[in-house]
Amino acid sequence: MKIQNPFRLGLLAGLGVLVAIVIGGAVGSLATILTYIGAAIFLALGLDPLVTWLEKHKVKRPLAIIITLVGVLGVLAGLVFALIPVISEQVQNITQVITKTIIPGIQDNSLITDINDALPWLEVNELIEKAGAFIADPTNIGSIGGGVLEVGINIATGIFGGIIIGILMIYFVSSLGSLKRGMYQLVPASKRAHFIDLAEQISDSVGRYVMGQITLALINGVLSAIVLTAIGVKYSALLAFIAFLGSLIPLVGTLTASIVISLCVLLFNGADWHVVVVAIYYAVYMQVEAYVLSPRIMARAVKVPGVVVVIAALTGGTLLGILGALIAIPVAAAIQLIIKEVVVPRQNEL
Repeated sequence: MKIQNPFRLGLLAGLGVLVAIVIGGAVGSLATILTYIGAAIFLALGLDPLVTWLEKHKVKRPLAIIITLVGVLGVLAGLVFALIPVISEQVQNITQVITKTIIPGIQDNSLITDINDALPWLEVNELIEKAGAFIADPTNIGSIGGGVLEVGINIATGIFGGIIIGILMIYFVSSLGSLKRGMYQLVPASKRAHFIDLAEQISDSVGRYVMGQITLALINGVLSAIVLTAIGVKYSALLAFIAFLGSLIPLVGTLTASIVISLCVLLFNGADWHVVVVAIYYAVYMQVEAYVLSPRIMARAVKVPGVVVVIAALTGGTLLGILGALIAIPVAAAIQLIIKEVVVPRQNEL
């Protein structure tokens, strides 16, 4: 339609801008929900190969879904049962220190004397006076209470988000086939076969990537459990579970988990030879994982060049945090597949 009136043209353009702003605001408001949905779909696509594998071994799909979900819940239960002894013991230790050392030391001023002897350069009395004045100020008490409340809200939000993602994941896993069929019906019949083939390849790529990452995490977790138990580190099961969870995050996950585990060993076992052995082991393992295990496993899973993997993971992590780092590599594989199957053939026809 040709518009002769400049005012009408400006009005329509302004309305278009307003609509775009409204849509952008709506997407921003729904960012958290969209993140939950994206994470749930990603996990569902990752679990689908296991469900399909069970179906190929003559297990009906509902039972295969139940077995898969029970396995996931078993992993989460393992984390909880690994954390309970550590938390219980640390709470008992802190309670004993407070009741047997700190409180009596405050009552007879021996605690302040010990600190002055150990740190003669530190003005303990002055610090205590400043701390008392800070706490006595009503404004500061409100700030402290607000900060504690904010931390509590963030923890509750994280737990609630995890529950929502879990519920959505269960739904998507159980109805993934019907969702795919419904999406395929929206494509014109003349292009439906090619679209289905391309979509299934992308879905399989995501599933293979998730299984490959889980394989790397299992290798790290099992080896960590063996090494930490062999050298007599406390809470080796919990630390091995941390290694498993860390390896689920591409690029930085193994490094972060290795640092956390080394610090935990220092905390639980003290500054002795255990820390040195653990640090050396993870330094060697990270090299083996980076140059031997990860390239071979991921090359079979997603078939994406190494430089693309690094760039995609860094970009996804910058944009969406941990979730972005997780989905970046399969997204890169999907883009590469679309270019190969759609863009390149069209260019060859020109």
